[in-house]
Amino acid sequence: MNSSSLRALALEYKSLQEEPVEGFKVKLLNDDNFYEWSVGIFGPPQTLYAGGYFKATMKFPQDYPYSPPSIRFITKVWHPNVYENGDLCISILHPPVDDPQSGELPCERWNPTQNVRTILLSVISLLNEPNTFSPANVDASVMYRRWRESNGRDNEYPNIIRKQALQAKLEAEKEGIVVPLTLEEYCLKPKTNPNNQEPQLDMTDFYDDFDDDECSESETESQNGDGEDSGNAE
Repeated sequence: MNSSSLRALALEYKSLQEEPVEGFKVKLLNDDNFYEWSVGIFGPPQTLYAGGYFKATMKFPQDYPYSPPSIRFITKVWHPNVYENGDLCISILHPPVDDPQSGELPCERWNPTQNVRTILLSVISLLNEPNTFSPANVDASVMYRRWRESNGRDNEYPNIIRKQALQAKLEAEKEGIVVPLTLEEYCLKPKTNPNNQEPQLDMTDFYDDFDDDECSESETESQNGDGEDSGNAE
């Protein structure tokens, strides 16, 4: 076991427990193994995935952070960049090799400055803004493009996503997980304590790495679904 990678993962995990980020929750699959994490991703409000709680596993290599982890969804996710077996395909998790055939720039791929926070925030962005140029799920990609090009008249794609999000929400509720349904619930606002000390965040809710305007702007963009290139597939 690589002691430097273990230390890096332990520090990241501790940081995410002490200062969670809006949009996802993480825990260890086994308390004695920092190389396999359980991840729960909340569907952003005002998007097709609103209300959903999508579970995945994240596995880290022994030389992390020099090599990227892998992510596999356990919850069924119909998406252009998710393989049938649940494996996620996104540029940020691709090794930084020179591959002209992929259509990806080296700067779009993995580098050691990335971390779990940046990975999962990229995944959340990718959910509502898939890359359809080199999809992992061709049928989902075709269906997504047909929906976009029909200006919402063809509802096959959104109907599937909303059905999966609803099912995922019901499963989350069985586990006692509260899923945020509004932007206010999803993006926590800093609160000042009664003693007029430094602003504190409510430990019972989600934490926000961004200010309110940035979070609201991000969700608005996700609602509009104007981008397709936030994450590139293989």
